Amino acid sequence: MKLQTQIPIQPQQPQIDYDSKVLLMGSCFVENIGEKLEYFKFKNLQNPFGVIFNPVSIEKLIRRVVEELYFSEADIFEKDGQWFSFETHSMMTLESKEAFLTLLNDRLKEVKAYIETATHVIFTFGTAWVYEHQASSEIVANCHKIPQKEFSKRLLTVSQISKAVASIQSLIGAINPKSTVISTLSPVRHLKDGFVENNRSKAHLLVALHGIDELSYFPSFEIVMDELRDYRFYEKDLLHPNETAVAIIWDRFKKVWVSKQTEELQKEIDAIRKGLCHRPFNPNSPEHIAFRKNLQKRIEKLQSSLPRVKF
Repeated sequence: MKLQTQIPIQPQQPQIDYDSKVLLMGSCFVENIGEKLEYFKFKNLQNPFGVIFNPVSIEKLIRRVVEELYFSEADIFEKDGQWFSFETHSMMTLESKEAFLTLLNDRLKEVKAYIETATHVIFTFGTAWVYEHQASSEIVANCHKIPQKEFSKRLLTVSQISKAVASIQSLIGAINPKSTVISTLSPVRHLKDGFVENNRSKAHLLVALHGIDELSYFPSFEIVMDELRDYRFYEKDLLHPNETAVAIIWDRFKKVWVSKQTEELQKEIDAIRKGLCHRPFNPNSPEHIAFRKNLQKRIEKLQSSLPRVKF
């Protein structure tokens, strides 16, 4: 007896292996996949500008990166003694204006260099609802707790989303035509927008993503909504997928995008990580000393095939 539906998936090419370089950008959900890549020591760069939820703001940052449109004083503002940009997350902030501009522009250079050699670029889009700063008429990535009266809220149309995502794809292809762009829709529900409003938002994103040629799509949204349709797979807020759900999504992602030839290395890295976390009752016992020596030998053996891996 089948007790749940299962989303059909097929392996895609090119696969991610230990020579691959993966850039991940988008909503907080993209960091769930990024954390797994980081745990298993795949080369990755996660949300270099912080969490960004909407496709227009992501496109604006990718355009800055590719076309080297560096930030200037006109692009930042001061609030409560800290400097911010409406184009980046609140995690990117400093007390010094000069230092903040340097941080932003160094990050642009870093991301461009990474994209130029990236094998895979993964975007997770979270919402089609956007906030437009009334004074500048610009869509913002983050309101930075500025009073809501200074913004107007609206829903991006399917056409606007398609244009933004197609532009992202084109911009990346312009500096790295060999990279594979993968899109996914975040399964995290934005219920502060409202139940109906959240569904409208996800629907607009979904239709837009499937209307773009040569854009790979991974069904993380569908896996949570249709395979794991039970609140036991959610955190206490009943909005975010919990550890079990993330593990299942990662398993599906591996089947689609991660080379099977990496499985043994993944298992060894997992075993070493768990060994390093082991806390003995007596750290000076002969048994634990032998355990540590054996663990060190395993690390050295792994590093002989993956020299860049550090523990």
